[in-house]
Amino acid sequence: MKVRIYIEGGGEGKELDEVFRRAWKRFFDAAGVRHKPRVIRGGGRQHTFDAFRNRAARDTAEETSLLLVDSEGAVRSDVWKHLHIRDGWVRPAGVSHRQAFLMVQVMETWFLADVDSLQRCFGASFRPNALREWPQLEQVPKQTVYNVLAQASGRRYTKRTAFDLLERVSPDLVENACPHAKALLNQLRSL
Repeated sequence: MKVRIYIEGGGEGKELDEVFRRAWKRFFDAAGVRHKPRVIRGGGRQHTFDAFRNRAARDTAEETSLLLVDSEGAVRSDVWKHLHIRDGWVRPAGVSHRQAFLMVQVMETWFLADVDSLQRCFGASFRPNALREWPQLEQVPKQTVYNVLAQASGRRYTKRTAFDLLERVSPDLVENACPHAKALLNQLRSL
C-alpha cells in the first residue's frame, strides 16, 4: 500500500520542506509505522485540503491519501463533521472517515505530553514552572498552548523549534495524552 499524507503547515519558505519531512519521518519511525507514508507539506490549511482532495480523487486500491490538519479549536464531533462546521469542507466522494485526522487543538499540543523532550530541546533556558498538568490536553485552547511553550522555552518559539520538538517527542506519550494522535498512528500502523 502506497500512502500519502497531506499535512498542514510547514511555515514559510522552501528551506523548511526538508526539515518538515524529516521531522515527520522521524516521528512516524519512532511510532513504529512500518509502511512509511510519503509526507507532503501542505502549507496553508485550505491549500492542504485542496491538494488532498485532488489526489484522493485519483487513489487506487493500492494507494491511499490521508489528511492531517490542526483542529484549531475543541472537537465535539467526528473529524469530517468538525471540518465541515469549522471550514465548510465536505468529505470528498470515495473518501472514508478514516482518511482525515486532526492535531487537537494544534500540533504543539503534542509537545506538552513530553516534558523531557521540552527540557532536551530548550536546555538551560527551559522553565518547567510554566507548564501545568492538564487532565485532557486536547481541551487546552491553542493560544494557551502557544503561550505556555513561549514561557517554558525562555526564547521565541518558531516553526523550526516545532520541527526540532516533533523529531524528539515520544509518540507513546503523545498518543497516551491525545486520542486524535492515537487514531492517526493506529491508522498508519494498520496500512
